[in-house]
Amino acid sequence: MTETRRIVLDGTIVTVERDGDDLMAADGRRIAVAEATHLPPVEPTKVLAVHLNYVSRVEEFGTSLPPAPTYFQKPLSALNSHRGSIVRPTNCKWLNYEGEIAIVIGRTTRGVSRDQAWDHIAGYTIANDYGLHDFRDTDAGSMLRVKGSDTLCPLGPGLVKGWDPRDGQVLRTIVNGDVVQEASTTEMIWDMAYLVADLARTITLEPGDVILSGTPANSRTAYPGDIVEVAVEGLGTLSNTIISGLRPVSDEVGAQPTETEQVLSTARGGDWEFRGQRNPLPTDSATLPAPRIDPRR
Repeated sequence: MTETRRIVLDGTIVTVERDGDDLMAADGRRIAVAEATHLPPVEPTKVLAVHLNYVSRVEEFGTSLPPAPTYFQKPLSALNSHRGSIVRPTNCKWLNYEGEIAIVIGRTTRGVSRDQAWDHIAGYTIANDYGLHDFRDTDAGSMLRVKGSDTLCPLGPGLVKGWDPRDGQVLRTIVNGDVVQEASTTEMIWDMAYLVADLARTITLEPGDVILSGTPANSRTAYPGDIVEVAVEGLGTLSNTIISGLRPVSDEVGAQPTETEQVLSTARGGDWEFRGQRNPLPTDSATLPAPRIDPRR
């Protein structure tokens, strides 16, 4: 296996190769891994993500799967890196971690079979598909602000080639030293090639594009000061720190953060007090907080 990373070295962006505890540039310059300033390991034209894909996550929510995966998209402005800060706005509470494995596309891909899709994967990296569930009442369909707000898509630390998820690799999410998520890739319902082939039926995937492959059970809320790591056998460890933003989300326009049962049941996962007893109550849109500017008035 080989691992490349994108870092800032002597003031410029450089792609380097992992060499033990060092990173080495093509011109021979070296820097210790611990001292490097990391960037996302790839430059995608899009980041796509599957909703549910791990058996434990499906069982945790007591739900059933559709016959095929469903997806959402994270904007490129959400990209973040290894050791980057994850920003929670000051008037939001329900920021959840979701440790995941990210597929990286290696060549232009369109209309390939599942078997062919394996050859279109350049390699894999680690992702944490953070969700700001305070906006779930209004963005549950698109997931735009829930999953697409700034800093909520860290990738890294490197792009690993020659790693095979079919070997049953273990993913763990660790918060402040405690393991909070743990699952094998064998638990995935739809494998990496299936996801690539599925999306590429109608969407052209370009080199560097990223597909997030889903998270196992026990996604929970993280808080400012928490150090959240996602460790995957053979891929390394992605580490990020949760911080509080400098300001709240503006109440002048747009949907406001909420704490309805739709929000809490997702943020608390299997710990939601009514899990297994009933579904969360639907949110009455008339009760949602309104922004200060309402052009309908």
